Amino acid sequence: MERTRRVGQLVVGCLVLSVGVSLLLNARLGSDGFSTFVNGAAMSTGTDFALVNTVMSLALVAVAWAKGLRPGVGTLVQPVVVGLAVSGLLQVLPRPGHLGVRVGEMLVGLVVLAVGVAGYLAADLGVGPAEALPIVFDPPVPFQWTYSALQVITLAGGWALGASVGPGTILVALLVGPLVDRIRPHLQR
Repeated sequence: MERTRRVGQLVVGCLVLSVGVSLLLNARLGSDGFSTFVNGAAMSTGTDFALVNTVMSLALVAVAWAKGLRPGVGTLVQPVVVGLAVSGLLQVLPRPGHLGVRVGEMLVGLVVLAVGVAGYLAADLGVGPAEALPIVFDPPVPFQWTYSALQVITLAGGWALGASVGPGTILVALLVGPLVDRIRPHLQR
């Protein structure tokens, strides 16, 4: 029963994370660094977001595994669910034109993203790619700082590949790690 609850929390957390990523991308004011990188790679190669997300995710997980972090079911579920859900959501979300609506969508996306990441991490069934490397280095460096560093590095890569980077990108890169650290304890049993 406990395992079923945790798997449910993993899937729900991944879906919530997908909504957050989709809102951030749809607002066109900047997304999280990892999604910006995946989006830039997808745009520059003409490949679907879901496929690029899966390939990039596997690469990051492989590096974390080499550093000693064993993958779990969440390691496999997270990139697939998020990649497919974001691809689908981006096709159906209405694109707001008014800047105020876009800013609101970005801010909601930031919070939803943090809740989704915290939720799937709290299921404790394996970490996804964007969280794997930061967790490998925690300790000695706290997750919130290693996660922010990864976000900044990947946003720079995404920007170099042609993805849009805006004020939201900086906000997300600096705030998602600390928000996840604050929310996660409330979602763990």
